[in-house]
Order: sequence, then structure tokens, then C-alpha cells
Amino acid sequence: MNRKILVSAGEASGDLYASLVVEEIRRRMPSAAFRGCTGPRLRAAGVETVVDSASLAVVGLLEVVSHIPRIYGEYRKLIRTAADWRPDVALLTDSPDFHLRAALRLRQLGIPVVYLVAPQAWAWRQGRIPLMRRTINRLLCIFPFEEEFFRGHGVPATYIGHPLAGLVAPALSKDEFFRKHRLPAGRPTITILPGSRKGEALRHLPALLDACARLYRERAVNLVLPASVTTGVGFFRELVGSAPVRVIEGESWDALAHADVALAASGTVTVEAALLGTPMVTFYRVSTPSWIAGKLLVRVPFYSMVNLIAGRPVVPELMQSEMTGAALAREAARLLGDAAARAEMCAGLAEVRRKLAQSGPLSAPARAASIVQDLLEGQFAHVS
Repeated sequence: MNRKILVSAGEASGDLYASLVVEEIRRRMPSAAFRGCTGPRLRAAGVETVVDSASLAVVGLLEVVSHIPRIYGEYRKLIRTAADWRPDVALLTDSPDFHLRAALRLRQLGIPVVYLVAPQAWAWRQGRIPLMRRTINRLLCIFPFEEEFFRGHGVPATYIGHPLAGLVAPALSKDEFFRKHRLPAGRPTITILPGSRKGEALRHLPALLDACARLYRERAVNLVLPASVTTGVGFFRELVGSAPVRVIEGESWDALAHADVALAASGTVTVEAALLGTPMVTFYRVSTPSWIAGKLLVRVPFYSMVNLIAGRPVVPELMQSEMTGAALAREAARLLGDAAARAEMCAGLAEVRRKLAQSGPLSAPARAASIVQDLLEGQFAHVS
């Protein structure tokens, strides 16, 4: 039987994770057909595009409001496809504001739902949990503390490990990377990661460039900024101008692996840095109204996923008004100059890396594919 699978991802990271699962499913079920909301990775994996995930990429509690009509139009397009095409299962990835609404409608259509990357209900908006119980057949958690939380709230959850564990690795040796980008050998290297979206990069770049200028005045350093696919090299080169920052096309894993320190926007890239063992300073900034609203709603001991996984402050967090050029430069200089602090952080990152890989002999995408296959073969029941 030719299986039909609806796949939807609304973020760059979700696009990557879902594409790895699709590739695993294809190996097991070569005749399966895939359609849905895709980014470049899912398209490369052979998923037919109904909605372009770039149309859903908005950050901030209040920033999203002006985009609601367009996002709702994309939602309706995806649901129409599901109603007409009648997939055997849906794989929804991250983007809970979009996908929990979609999960409800898919449930009404009788389409089972596997949800990859759990909504952060452990941090805020626990009111989503009853909806998750009613609509999700299996929740696939990528962080170790999430399974116990969701199972305790009646959601059928499984920790599959992090999709990037065992995958994140440089493509080039350090010498090859330095030669390719004409970086002077012998200098400490600092990799700058402002965020994968233009909006967040614009908020972060002024402080980052100030930090770069301060660090460069103090000592000879290589400053490398790997541009994400969604922003592009031209966007950053124009903004960087004459600053001593080398903007490169992608290659973020190489830029991280060969860095002495990373200045990393809080998000998936901090997990990548942890998996590569790269010391980092994390930061994030949103609009002032979004920050105030978030402070009222979010209840977590840390903002960085690295610290949440470790259960303690492994990496510095410079959030909102604390994110200044002076603070970023100070923390980066400390990690470059204090061997004991650097070693302590590296030990903490190794602990995080071990936790992210503790999901059994299968990789996270393989475990996810097995769960989708089990659902298709009727080996676990639909939620009641």
C-alpha cells in the first residue's frame, strides 16, 4: 500500500528535523508520498510543497499579530490539502501556535498526528495541554526532561533524543576552514551567530558589532559570521560594513567547531554549539512589549536550552537589556583568557551532550520514523 504522509514544519530547525525523519521513512517505505508545509530541507527530501514555511517565520508575542491574516490563509491551505488528499498520518514539527490548531482540525478529519518537538508547555501556556491530550497520538520529545512532564499530564510522549546528536560535525578540518576563508592562523576565533531570521538579527547586530569592535581593539582575533540560508550573505555584509567581521555563506557547524568562543543567539544554535563542545555566550532580545509580556507568562529558571538541560548555569545568558556590547565582549574575553572558566564550561557542555544522546541505540530520526511506522501499522491506538 502506498502511504500518504502530511508533513509540516514552520521553522528552519523544524525543517531540518522533519527532513531527517522523512529520509528515514523513505528508507523503510520507498513508495510513501509526502506533501505539506516545507522549507528547503523538506523540499530536498522530496516533500511536495503546499505551503512555504518561510511564510510562517515570525518571532515575538506581539510581532505576530500583524501577520495573522496571512498565516491563517496558509493554515487553511494546508488543511484543505489534508481534507482533499486524505493522508494516513500527519507529522507536525514545532511551531505550536500553528500546528496545535492544525492538529485539532486533523483530528476532526480522522487523521492521526505525530508531533515532533514538544511545545514548551513546561515553561508557559500549560493551558495547551488538554488540547494536546485530545489531538496528538504521539508527542516526540527532543529534550530529556520533557517526557516525564508530558506523561505526567496525560500526553502520550516519548523522548527520542535530539535529532542533531551524532549529526552535528564540521565538514572541514580547522586548517582547511582557515585556508578557505583566509583566516590568520594562531589567532583566537570568535563565531558570531545573530539568529537565523532577519528580524532577530537586526535586533542583535548593533550590540554584537560593538562587542566585536571592543574585542578587536584588545587583541588580534578572527571574527566569523556564518550567514543562515534565510538571511543570506548580502544581508549581513551590508550591515557589517567595514567592521572586521568575515561573513561567510552557511558553514555554521564548521564556524562553531573551529571557534574558541561563540556569541550565540539563544535557540537551536546553542544546542549545536554544545554538541560541538564550543564555549559560548548566549543572548536574546525582543521588542520591549514582548519582553514584558513574556516575563509575566514564562516560568523557567533559565532561558538557554543548554542551561535548562544541565539544570544549572553552564553558559552566560545576556537577555534583553543585559545584552550590550560591553557585556558580550567581557564574557567572551573571560572565556578566552580564563583557562579554568573555559574548562568548567567545556565539562558542562559535555554533560549536556551526553544527555542529548541518551535515547537508545537508534538515532532520534530513526526512532521517530519507527513510531510513525508503528502508527501506520496500527501498533498503537489513536487517542481517545
